[in-house]
Amino acid sequence: MTRPTLTQICITVSTFLIPLSLYFLFGRSHRPPNLPIPPPTKITKLFIYPIKSCHGIRVPSAQLLPTGLDLDRQWMWVKHPERKFLTIREHAKMTLIRPTYNAETDTLTITAPAPNPGAVDNSTNPLSFSIPAHPTTAWLAENTTVVAATIWTTTTPSHEYSPTLTAPFNAFFGTDVRLVYKPPVSPSPRALNGNGKKELLGRAASTCFADLMPVLVGSEASLAELNTRLHVQGDSVIDATRFRPNILVQGHEPWSEDRWKTIRVTALPAPHSTLTLDVVARCARCHVPNVDPETAEAHARQPWDTLMKYRRVDPGITFKPCFGMLCVPRGSGAEINVDMQVEVVEVTEKHRYVKGMG
Repeated sequence: MTRPTLTQICITVSTFLIPLSLYFLFGRSHRPPNLPIPPPTKITKLFIYPIKSCHGIRVPSAQLLPTGLDLDRQWMWVKHPERKFLTIREHAKMTLIRPTYNAETDTLTITAPAPNPGAVDNSTNPLSFSIPAHPTTAWLAENTTVVAATIWTTTTPSHEYSPTLTAPFNAFFGTDVRLVYKPPVSPSPRALNGNGKKELLGRAASTCFADLMPVLVGSEASLAELNTRLHVQGDSVIDATRFRPNILVQGHEPWSEDRWKTIRVTALPAPHSTLTLDVVARCARCHVPNVDPETAEAHARQPWDTLMKYRRVDPGITFKPCFGMLCVPRGSGAEINVDMQVEVVEVTEKHRYVKGMG
């Protein structure tokens, strides 16, 4: 066997070294830089919205379920007989319907202003009823009827309450309505679509009556930046409740949440277990934030006009501005509290809204 010549050796070495050199010269230089991880922040406020599009409840803590915070958007008003969902988009006064929660009796009480205030004494307001906040299967079987309710493009099995209970609200809406309920654990879950569908998320996930995803996280830092713009323009500043977040965090820099991919929530000092949420998409906004949730009055322009000037940041839905991040919990059962630490575990520059209201 002959020894390789010097020329052969050079050719062999070059075969390996040249591609490797090109990789380090061009490949590495063209890789995107490592994205900085923002410092930890903390939860400042928690909100649940038991009935879709109705007034929210600020709470100090809530159980985090796979479908979202406990009691959040598990109920929904529908128009009868088609049983299609009703929202604040068409009925701004829905925000005047106020649920309250009594932990001692584990009940929700729902009230609303009388449709004809002069004709009804507020002390005997008929627009009020109470229901179990965590109804058992037996209670539902005795007091509700299973119907098919439609939210966006999805029809899902739901429990409809007796019209005798909710009939006084027909006058409030000006049409025949029913109240429906979907438990967080259901034999027929409402699967996530869009950015939350199984093929993109990597696992099956569901929610009750939220528009898209189980949890919406907002940042006080971003809200403050928006309010600065509104103030400079001579417009009134707004509260975070306009955006109906579930979790409000202090935030680090305005809009840094746009790049969040995974966040982890822990108590201080941190316990052994943590709560992890996948941040699947930016929240593209409609005109709902123009509605003052305390008065149901809708501003003709703000904050929509201002947001449209500089917050059309998602390449998947450029005709709408974005505020807040849509999240899907991993696991369930743990409690989340105000003042818990929120740590950003992963960031990305590849968020892109995927159409899929369902």
